[in-house]
Amino acid sequence: MEAPAEPETPEERLKEETQVQQEQKAEEESAAEVQSLSKRQRKKLQRQLKWEEEREARKQKRKDRKQQRRQQRQNQPEEERGQQSSRKRPCRESSPCSLKLVLDCSFDSLMLIKDIRKLHKQIQRCYAENRRAKSPVQFYLTSFGGQLKESMDEKDKGWVNWKDVTISPEHYSDVVPRDQLVYLTSDSPNVLQELDQTKAYVIGGLVDHNHHKGITFERAKEQGIEHAQLPLSSFVRMNSRKVLAVNHVFEIVLAYLETGSWRDAFFTVLPLRKGAVAVDADGMSAEENEDVEETQNSGQTDGSQQS
Repeated sequence: MEAPAEPETPEERLKEETQVQQEQKAEEESAAEVQSLSKRQRKKLQRQLKWEEEREARKQKRKDRKQQRRQQRQNQPEEERGQQSSRKRPCRESSPCSLKLVLDCSFDSLMLIKDIRKLHKQIQRCYAENRRAKSPVQFYLTSFGGQLKESMDEKDKGWVNWKDVTISPEHYSDVVPRDQLVYLTSDSPNVLQELDQTKAYVIGGLVDHNHHKGITFERAKEQGIEHAQLPLSSFVRMNSRKVLAVNHVFEIVLAYLETGSWRDAFFTVLPLRKGAVAVDADGMSAEENEDVEETQNSGQTDGSQQS
């Protein structure tokens, strides 16, 4: 036989009643808060609650799908499995292009965390584009650490398994011979006409919204290394400043290596929001040339009429 339950003490009874009252009060306050919400807010709250309630069901559904795919692969004939594996992208043991692109990540302390995360995404894009490029470059990340490393550790743990990239906490001048370095900066007076396969082109890893204008140019001069800007103005006119995102510079170099044309590279990569317009050797767009021709023709017509 079970021992009879011991009677509750007055303290225990009071504690239990207090707990019940607190729970009732919390429910009433919660109901009052819901009533004070707008119709749209209440619907949003209901969706959130439903989402939380169905979390485990979604997790189980993903697990079941994964198990089903695994079972389907196991049931496939060996020939089909071989065909699928042959369609996978082959890994390269070494890059066929000797040109180096170096991302200088030494500006970590100048950026807010939101800009660090933007830089992280731009680096991811650079890595992905280089992996699928026909002429991939020797890719370097230098001065790697600080907030950027923390962001990548948190958001993209797979970066430690990246291939065909050299990641170093050292400064780029300690990783690549100084006589190979050329800093790409839009403030340089030197315009790059073609790429030298023996050089290492440095891109400043900085997202600053124009708060630190000219800083990459100053860094290059301080380091006593070569510097140059892409020949953007020779082929393109833009609505905004000619300072490009890290991944845009990276992708333009890749596109030039593939096509051998700066014009094609710029118009393949530059986003529409930049308002890029092609210009000729005189710096004029096709529309402006048409206006000039119309003006000249109009002048000739007026002159013939007067004569």
